[in-house]
Amino acid sequence: MKAASIATVSETTSDPVISCKNMEDLSFFDRHSGTIAATNTSALSFAVSGTVRTVVVKKGDRVVKGQVLATLDPKPFKLNVQAAQAELAAARAELNNKRLDLDRQRKLFEHGWVAKVRYDRAVTAFEAAEQELNLARARLGLAERDLAKTRLKAPFKGVVALRDVEPFVEIASGQTIFQLDSEGAFKVDLSIPDSVVGRLSIGAPVTINASTVAGCGCTGRITEIGATAGAANAVPVTAAILESPDGLLPGMAVEASVIVSDDDGPRGFLVPLVAIVPGDEKARGYVFKYDAANGVVRKTPVRGGGSVTGNLIGVTEGVEAGDIVAAAGVSFLRDGQPVKLMGE
Repeated sequence: MKAASIATVSETTSDPVISCKNMEDLSFFDRHSGTIAATNTSALSFAVSGTVRTVVVKKGDRVVKGQVLATLDPKPFKLNVQAAQAELAAARAELNNKRLDLDRQRKLFEHGWVAKVRYDRAVTAFEAAEQELNLARARLGLAERDLAKTRLKAPFKGVVALRDVEPFVEIASGQTIFQLDSEGAFKVDLSIPDSVVGRLSIGAPVTINASTVAGCGCTGRITEIGATAGAANAVPVTAAILESPDGLLPGMAVEASVIVSDDDGPRGFLVPLVAIVPGDEKARGYVFKYDAANGVVRKTPVRGGGSVTGNLIGVTEGVEAGDIVAAAGVSFLRDGQPVKLMGE
């Protein structure tokens, strides 16, 4: 069942004042608690061990891609680079010596002054020197890479959600010291009972209500549905929020209303039972829909789908998403009667 908007008649004068409230706030077909999370989040750590030299951001700071977050003391790594450079220079000199000796032994062998075994030993020594040179180059590359990794940079634009490091402390390679969350892009993590999750579908709309954030009611779409049930036979489901209002933060508790399909019955909208006016020979029931263009209510025939959830009943014909219907005092209304919405 989907949702229509409703209105409540608060006065029964010739011009009743009706207060309007979206039915998505009252009861969707299925409602679940969830937690806001950043769409993209990353646990950051240094790839090398060392002593923290500087920490240039704090929790809550906004950073851009490539911005330095913290540094390690580079001195040990610079010394490693210098040592590797010295090894490389020595390997190059040794290779040059072996090349000269190989050239000399080749000429002697060609003129019959030395045995072939001596020439072969010169070839082997030259090849070994080449391998040592390649190894020295690799060691220098690793040392330079480690030096570069003493600067921890933000992999994307976001907000520092966690800082667990201070200057002058020793840290190990891979030790998480920051958590970076993408800014402005959020999702909702839900745990849906396995009895319901089979009726969800990727791309289905979700309405998210965060009571602590003004203007949320936000909308989203289901992007992931888990394949395994966990605790309490609940399946993890993720919905991406399409537009995030200001003030929405990771970790906030929200209520998500999800549209589920019901293959065993008709599909429609859930409306309060008190909104239904008993029918006559022309229809099984009526609701009074608000005509915003003319400021009146229209008596509209509806057809029920038979499903009842609490004080709500499924309506399969006569209402559409976004309709405003009177939900109290309907016995005092008549077709075409002028009304006002509360606050107007």
